[in-house]
Formats: sequence, C-alpha cells, structure tokens
Amino acid sequence: MNQMPIMAQLKHFRQEITRFMMMYKFALDEMETKVEILKEEFQFLHDYNPIEYTKSRLKTPDSIMNKLQRKGVPISFDSIRRHIRDIAGLRITCSFRDDIYRIRDMLAKQNDLTILEEKDYIRDPKPNGYQSLHLLIEVPVFMSDRQEKVCIEVQIRTIAMDFWASLEHKIYYKYEKNVPARLLEELKEAADAATALDRKMERLHREIENLKLESESEDERLVRIMIDNQQFVLPPGLLKMLGAGDGESAE
Repeated sequence: MNQMPIMAQLKHFRQEITRFMMMYKFALDEMETKVEILKEEFQFLHDYNPIEYTKSRLKTPDSIMNKLQRKGVPISFDSIRRHIRDIAGLRITCSFRDDIYRIRDMLAKQNDLTILEEKDYIRDPKPNGYQSLHLLIEVPVFMSDRQEKVCIEVQIRTIAMDFWASLEHKIYYKYEKNVPARLLEELKEAADAATALDRKMERLHREIENLKLESESEDERLVRIMIDNQQFVLPPGLLKMLGAGDGESAE
C-alpha cells in the first residue's frame, strides 16, 4: 500500500524534470531558428554568409546533478536555474573574426532576447590560448500554461578557434587534465598560429570583396537578388515601372 504514494511521487517528479529539460530544448530551438533567419537575411542582403555552422547541446540530468554537488548548493529546480547557466549551449562558428561581433550585434537587437553577460576571450584570451566570445542570453519560452525565461550559453568563434578548442579538449580528456608542459606550450603556439591565420584570412577576404566590387558595376549588382542560392534578375518591366529601366534614377 505504501508503494502507491511513492510511485505517484516518482511519476510527478519524472514529469517535472521532463518539462524542465524541455524548456531548455525549446529555448535552443528558438535560438537556432533566430540564427538561421539572421543568416539567410544577411546572405540575401550582402551576398555573403557569415555563419559556417551551428551546434547545440543539452547537459544531461547526471551532469547537472554533479555540478550542483560540486558547487555545494541545494538540489532543486530553482537552485538549478540560479546556479547553472549553461544547461543549454549553442555554438556558432563563423568564417572570420569580424563576423563574430556582427552576429553578437544582430542578436543584441532582437527585442525578445536579453544578453545577461558577455565574456570576450578573443580580445582577452585565456592563458592557455583559448579564444571565443561567450554570451549568456535569456530566451522567452511559451509553454501551454505559462511563459518561462530560460538562460542559454552562446559561444561564437571562428573555424580556426573551434578547431583549436576541439583539439585542446581531446588532449585534456586523454591526459585526464594532467597535460605535460611540453604539450601545453605547443598548444599555446598553435593558438597563436590560429590567430595569425584568422587575421590573414580576413585580410584576404576583404581584398577579394574589394576586387569583386571593382569588377562589377553598381547597376549590375542592383538588378540581381539571391534567394536560397538562386540568382534572380529583376524583370525589365519592373525596373521600368520604378523608373530605373531607361537610365533614370529609381528614386
């Protein structure tokens, strides 16, 4: 007879933790949709995609519990919300360093998002060479019976930064965080090389964009649009209607 109350409590707790984790999953879905819209809009307007790829992840309940215990804080949903800010994580990988701040600025202009915290490890790299821009962003999630504000961590970095961070993680995992000094020194050198590569590639990108602008007249650019990697030429009839088809100003 004592089993029923226990089973009922277990069922209720299972529903609550599922609902709790789903909120973070929905927040990630919302952020990924926003990023995809911004990426496509930027592509349409500038004929250039600043985002190479994105990757999201949710901490497991075990990982959340372990972190609560390491912090020595109470075990409750409210405690999790207050003390663990990276349950949901989104990594945005860009082509160039300048793109990182473009993406940050675009996210900051979203009225329903709130940037709670920013840590710039690009302008101020960690001692081991790690570079990335970290944002804590509060995302509204609309459930069936209420609205929740969910915090997710967004990391924005270049391809070179991401490759270095992935390698560093694998090395620390292999050596169980006791990495030989020689490898730590080589990792720092690799981070410096990645920074130099990022700067060189960005300089080349600017030169290519300038050459592209020089080789194509403004009139040629204005009559073309790109949607879903398809190029469309504006119909002469439409241009004529706008007063741009006979050499007159579209204004």
